[in-house]
Amino acid sequence: MVQESLKEMAQTRRAKLGTFLVEFNTPGIGQIMAAAGCDYVLLDMEHSGFSFDTLKSMLRYMQAAELPTIVRVPSRNYHHIARALDMGAEGLMLPMVSSGEEAEQIAAHAKYPGQGHRGVALQVAHDRYQPGPVLKKLRDANKRSTIFAQIESPDGVANADDIAAVKGIDCLWIGHFDLSASMGIPGQFDHPDFKAAVKRVGRACQKHKKSFGRLVPDVKTGAALHRQGFDFICYSGDVWIFQAALKDGIDQLRAKCKGGRPRGR
Repeated sequence: MVQESLKEMAQTRRAKLGTFLVEFNTPGIGQIMAAAGCDYVLLDMEHSGFSFDTLKSMLRYMQAAELPTIVRVPSRNYHHIARALDMGAEGLMLPMVSSGEEAEQIAAHAKYPGQGHRGVALQVAHDRYQPGPVLKKLRDANKRSTIFAQIESPDGVANADDIAAVKGIDCLWIGHFDLSASMGIPGQFDHPDFKAAVKRVGRACQKHKKSFGRLVPDVKTGAALHRQGFDFICYSGDVWIFQAALKDGIDQLRAKCKGGRPRGR
């Protein structure tokens, strides 16, 4: 079975399920996630400390696993966008997108001439070092690159319709912690104002036939958000999944092993 691309995923409203990488960069991680059934992976460079050197290796791990990868770059700057794409990122996630003008600039940075102003470098990582006709390579790259705009501020919510209308933007992604914090209600995801903001962004996605995404902490939250219109569901992340599973096992073992004591006591 041929792996569906991120662009193809973004053109449907079915649930696309993946997870978040912020810590683990072992060579087998892509195949581990693929074997677990992930449709994609979201690789973080904003908060993780992953460098571009690390990114280049990690994208090869994902490529070997045939696992489509979204890279959240550290900023909306051209050099971050173009560099991640040249290293082979199929999808890009941009933080703090607040206006249609910013979204247009992002799309222009990510696309080759004809649609944008991305600098041309061929027979490197993004085209798997293969020779070929230049125009075809540029057209193929423009079709392949998939852009996720994070809505993380009241301005982003207010301008969600303009952002979703931009050609080249494929998905609006709620950055729920930053959005709630910027609204003065940090972590209050059941607050009426937060719910209203999310609903407004969701309507913009529906109007412009764009995907709608969010990171979720658990299955219950993910299922509920899918019913509300989210289709890119990113289930937890490497650190939290590992820690929760390990804690559960250790707690159960400690309860069954007489004399076992919590660490530090």
